[in-house]
Parts: sequence; C-alpha cells; structure tokens
Amino acid sequence: MRFLLYKAGDGNYLNYTDPAGSEAEFPITSARWKHGGSYTCRYSNRSGEAAYSEPSDPVQIIVADPSLPRPSISLRPTGVTAPGADVTIRCQGQRRDVRFFLHKAGDLNPQRHMDPAGDGAEFHIPTVGRQHGGSYSCSYRPRSEPFVSSQPSDPVQLVVAGRKFPGHASADLLAAVNPGAME
Repeated sequence: MRFLLYKAGDGNYLNYTDPAGSEAEFPITSARWKHGGSYTCRYSNRSGEAAYSEPSDPVQIIVADPSLPRPSISLRPTGVTAPGADVTIRCQGQRRDVRFFLHKAGDLNPQRHMDPAGDGAEFHIPTVGRQHGGSYSCSYRPRSEPFVSSQPSDPVQLVVAGRKFPGHASADLLAAVNPGAME
C-alpha cells in the first residue's frame, strides 16, 4: 500500500510513504506555525490501477505561540459549588478578534469554544452536577490564524459539593481557588 498525506488548502499531497505494513507515520519534527492546519490521508494499492481510498477523517495540528499573552480564567461563584447551581467560567485575554476555547483536564470530549465580541468570553454551566467538577483552563486562537493558539491559562478548580454518607469522610468540601491568585 501507498499512503499519501494531504493538508487542507494545498493542491496536492504533501508527502507519501510505502510502509511494509498497513499503517504509516508522517513525523513532523520541530513543529512551526507553517505546520498548523487540517490534515487527511488516503491510501492506494502500489500495484495495478491508481484507485484511491476515501480521505480519512481530518486531524488538526494547533501550534502554540509563546509570544501571545496567556489568558486569565476565573469562576463565579467561587468556593464550593452546590449541585444544581449555575456557574460561569470567564476567560479574559488582551486581544480582540479571537476565539476562546475552554478545556477540562482529562476530558476527551470536544472542547467548548466561543467567538466573543470583545476580549473575553463567558462559558455558562447551568445546573452543575458532580460530573462538572474538575480543573479548567482556557486558551484563544486569532480568527485570522485558526491553527495558532495561545498557551493555556493557569487552571481553576470547580469543586461541586457531594453528599455525606454515614461513615464516609467527604473530601469534596474544598475551596475552589485559582492557584495563581494565592502567590
């Protein structure tokens, strides 16, 4: 088999390889801004007619730009949150015309994003449950460069109060704090 790598916006394939097995790798060493983008691959049989598979699902490479100022993040309300309460997570940057992304540590689901009118975004979590507890951070991407990202903000902890059961200690009753604010 022959595998071909494509980058969205480029007219032809970027690279190809003829691996011994049924999978291929296309390493990118020292990723730079030019490597950011949406990629797909296809395969064909090396012998015989030139018939190609359908393109793979796309994957995105997002390159962090250390020159972009890191955003800040805050929770409202602060402290331990009661189940059923409404919570707002605010991300604040120093640039306009950006898209903010909210990240939850350990969450493999797609991240939430928002295109605010100004330099900040508010993510609302109505009717908080225990599944919403965890560590959150945010980042942003300039709309003109959608595959370039800021570094993530410092994390904040969303702690949702749990029920106490007889004979069990509750370790859930901890204050939600922004670690960077305590220094």
